[in-house]
Amino acid sequence: MNIIKEIPDPIIINKFKSVYSPSDDSYLIIDYFKEKISNSDFDGLEFNNINNILDMGTGSGIIPIFFLLIKKKYSKFNPKIYASDILEKAIVCSKLNEKINRFENEIIFLQSDLFNSFPQNLKHTFNIIIFNPPYLPSIEIEKVNNKMPINFSWDGGIKGIEVLKRFINQVIEFIDINDKSGPYIYFISSSRADIKELDNLIRERGFKRRVVKRKHIFFEDILLNRLELK
Repeated sequence: MNIIKEIPDPIIINKFKSVYSPSDDSYLIIDYFKEKISNSDFDGLEFNNINNILDMGTGSGIIPIFFLLIKKKYSKFNPKIYASDILEKAIVCSKLNEKINRFENEIIFLQSDLFNSFPQNLKHTFNIIIFNPPYLPSIEIEKVNNKMPINFSWDGGIKGIEVLKRFINQVIEFIDINDKSGPYIYFISSSRADIKELDNLIRERGFKRRVVKRKHIFFEDILLNRLELK
């Protein structure tokens, strides 16, 4: 029996209008991990080979807090958990939720636009990276200063892949390239986005992509993708 399935979802409270609250995409990620994490491995990666995990664009912190719940259950699963977001209020919200779930100062938070403000000592250190980016195509082109802050949580640019393209170009510098069994990079995308263009970039950067879980909602499929080095 997979005990991970019995771990309750984190308690999340969000009083900030500019911070993304957990939605179908967030729970798609958590549900996949509940299916794929056992008492000895993380989606096929052995626990003792996982040193650092990053949740990029953490929002209200549901993903890193979920990992803390797994750490509490399995002593062999003991990586450092990092979480980053471009918004200061997202960091504040995540820290509050960490306390609500009875943890304190166990997540290492970084305020950063993607990897732009990450310290040099984190380069080539992450075995697992999760990114739930802005992935919906813009309905119309707007100037950034005319947008409400919450729009950054969903607006992936005119093709729905602009933020993901920046991420793919940067992420190679921060994964552990010496990890023989991994590393794994998970990200959410939409069936409405121009994934063919993104796939060209993914191949150019030395990755292969696999859709590991999907959910159909109204007018689109939400896809959970996993990248691995070729």
